[in-house]
Amino acid sequence: MLTDWLSPAQCIGYVAFVLGVGSFLQTDDRRFKLFMTGECLAYIVHFALLGNPTAVASSSLSFLRSLISLRTRSKWVVFAVVAANVGFGLAIAKQPSDWLPLCASCLGTLALFLLRGVPMRLLMLCGTMLWIVNNVIAGSIGGTALEVVVAVVNISTILRLRRQEAAAA
Repeated sequence: MLTDWLSPAQCIGYVAFVLGVGSFLQTDDRRFKLFMTGECLAYIVHFALLGNPTAVASSSLSFLRSLISLRTRSKWVVFAVVAANVGFGLAIAKQPSDWLPLCASCLGTLALFLLRGVPMRLLMLCGTMLWIVNNVIAGSIGGTALEVVVAVVNISTILRLRRQEAAAA
């Protein structure tokens, strides 16, 4: 069904994909966070058009987290966002694997607010790995492909940053 692949919902999903990959290509932390904020916003629209309110809520929380991380590194904000993720999990998780994306979101929150450069990207990579496992369990081919691409791009950027650090030293 070619029309399904080109529906407005899927087209917005492709925009989110491009922004997600673009975010992990960034070596500047602020640009990384800006791209990630755009990715989350696109996913809010994507999942709303697909009629998936749980994914809209999760993407909305990630959007707010990414947006706020551009302005502050407050540990209180970290606590509030992680607490919201845990509360969300307690309300909707039905099996242990349901916690994978929630843990990934918590790792992303810690990374965005508390770390910079390579350490931030390494912790984000751990979250990406949780998303890959979640998507494999869920049978999401597109989601798995997206996260694998994000992991590869993130690893590439980490290596570029390491080379830049070595050249500067």
